[in-house]
Parts: sequence; structure tokens; C-alpha cells
Amino acid sequence: MTPVGRFLATLKCNLMPSRSPAPQNFLASCEVIDFDNPDVAALAACLKRDNSTDTAQACFEFVRDEIKHSSDHQLNPVTCTASEVLKHGTGYCYAKSHLLCALIRANGISAGMTYQRLSIDGEGPPFCLHGLNAVYLEEHGWYRIDPRGNRDDVDAQFDPPHEKLAFATNLPGEYDLASICAKPMPIVLKALRAYTNWCELGENLPDVQQS
Repeated sequence: MTPVGRFLATLKCNLMPSRSPAPQNFLASCEVIDFDNPDVAALAACLKRDNSTDTAQACFEFVRDEIKHSSDHQLNPVTCTASEVLKHGTGYCYAKSHLLCALIRANGISAGMTYQRLSIDGEGPPFCLHGLNAVYLEEHGWYRIDPRGNRDDVDAQFDPPHEKLAFATNLPGEYDLASICAKPMPIVLKALRAYTNWCELGENLPDVQQS
């Protein structure tokens, strides 16, 4: 491997999500992860299975398959909270991750939000954040899952301990953000609350640069 290749491999490793956050800090409801909403709570109860891993998988597959990605399907409104996503049946990746987090937490399983920085066109700049989840599984520790919704070029699956995410971070400028968040990133919430039309948000997706 060339010196540049070794540097990039080390950088990518250092940016991988931390596996150390205390699971007990990822169980609470909040304004956005509002699993105390009656409809969210009722759905979470329906998705409960015999063990935590099967429950997390059921929640993941529901959000991945039953909630439509707003841009893929060109759907309004722009949703943000878990209950809004469930009510309207649509959301950008960030909003879908809020619903998945709520459904998993409602079943007493630790879950959070995590993010990738990805090329918008898959070739290079400009970049945007992509939202997904991490769930704490007793057998495996923190495990990332991506409920954004599959399509011909996307095949995200639940197969612990193997990660099968929607997107890989392969290009210069792309990376996995190093943290698992108990609450959504403020820059994500600002974007979701600034627009009501899926197309407008698609033209103004949030982005961050690694410091």
C-alpha cells in the first residue's frame, strides 16, 4: 500500500463510529424521538418480538420498507419528528432514522443517530450528511443500520455483526462521522424545519466538515 493509501486507511479507521457510548444514555424520549406519542408507542408494541435483536430487526425493516424516502418518491411534507414520519408515511433519511430510533427505544433497546458525509452525485463535491442509526445489541455491541429505503442501487440489510449499509464512504471527502448521537444533530434539525417541500430540502441538504 502506498503512503497515501496508508494515510487514508488510517483516517477512515479513526472516523468510524465509536463503540464506547454508554447504552443507558440512549433510551430516552425527546421532542424529536417522541416514542411517547400514542401512535408511535402502539406501532412499537406491534413490532416487539421475543428478543431484542429480533425486535430491532422488525423495527428496522418496517421503517426501511414501509416509510417512503421523500426524495426517491418525491413526497411532501418534509417531516422531522418520529410521529410526523409515521403520520405522513414519508421522510428523508434523517427523519426515517428518528422514527427508527423511537421505535427501538420504545421497546427498551438503546439506539441513537449516526451520520455519514457523502458525495451528492457519487462522483465528488458537493457533499451532504446522510442519516442512519446505531442500535446496541447485547451480543454484538453497537451496530449500525440504515433505514433510508432500498432501491436498485441500494441494499441495506440487518445482518449482525456484519454491516450492510446503504452507502460506503469511498471517495475523498466522504467519511463516517465518529460519534453516535443520543439526539439528532442541530444542523439536521435546522434543515428539516426550514423547508416544507422535498425538492427545496434536496437542494439545501445539511453538510459538515471534519475538523
